[in-house]
Amino acid sequence: MTPNIRDATVDDIPAITEIYNEDVLTTTVNWNAATVDADDRRAWFAGRATAGLPVLVAVDDVDAVLGYATYGDFRTFSGYRHTVEHSVYVRGEARGQGLGKALTLALIDRAREAGKHVMVAAIDADNAASISLHERLGFTHAGRLDQVGTKFGRWLDVIFLQLILDADGPGDAGRS
Repeated sequence: MTPNIRDATVDDIPAITEIYNEDVLTTTVNWNAATVDADDRRAWFAGRATAGLPVLVAVDDVDAVLGYATYGDFRTFSGYRHTVEHSVYVRGEARGQGLGKALTLALIDRAREAGKHVMVAAIDADNAASISLHERLGFTHAGRLDQVGTKFGRWLDVIFLQLILDADGPGDAGRS
């Protein structure tokens, strides 16, 4: 499947909400325990737009949203301003069709265009498919934290991977 990747619009909020909640209820891709409503996702979307952060969707031939992706600040301290952490969500029945890869590659392009230096992935240590995908895309292991999260009555470990997006130094004596 060759998905069409485009910028999300407010019309995509219901589908984004549904995909997010599916992961909350059924996976450890997302470590939140509570679902959200469309108002929450509209506020989230507006915040991303205000901050100039991308929200991308993968859609099928009839423009139905099959997945979405975004990135945001890795940490809020100014020294981390060139580093982003990304999130990719794919509708259950659409997994395994290359959508996660396509969305991640599109986010990498957007991060490079925005002058970002590093993209971080924080992945449930049991999510071998996502870890493998990121390794194939050039991400390298950057660390592991054991038992730092919990969901479904068990402790969860997180694996950090990173991709250096450019070879340039910070430049401008850190003022940018």
